[in-house]
Amino acid sequence: MTRTNRPAALRPSRELARTISYVPDLDGDADPGEIVWTWVAYEDDPSRGKDRPVLVVGRDANDGTSDDVLGLMLSSKDYHRDDDDWFAVGAGTWDSQNRPSFVRLDRVLVVDANGIRREGAVLDRRRFDAVADELRSRFGWR
Repeated sequence: MTRTNRPAALRPSRELARTISYVPDLDGDADPGEIVWTWVAYEDDPSRGKDRPVLVVGRDANDGTSDDVLGLMLSSKDYHRDDDDWFAVGAGTWDSQNRPSFVRLDRVLVVDANGIRREGAVLDRRRFDAVADELRSRFGWR
């Protein structure tokens, strides 16, 4: 897959409030409910970053026509457990060590679809719905 030169943009979740739905389909496109991998810049030094897992929650355009994917960063760092901006989603195949993971709720990554390195993991419906409920209640997603 060709990688894009455009870095992922990190935006406040409220600014990108969209209708959220669960439609994973391992068809080669990043769909809501899937966990994919992409390069994410460090907030304190945007010239550096790393590949990390991202939970896809939508597309930048509500009608699905945008090539920009909206995603929430995942982390297995346990110190996120007590941070209100992070939400526990448990362990899954996206982490080779099967560690519990957390998604960052207050910031959404806007990623060019060509910048995604697909892993094909799917977050189950129950856990995705819990994340969606948090986005709806805290940030105005629909």
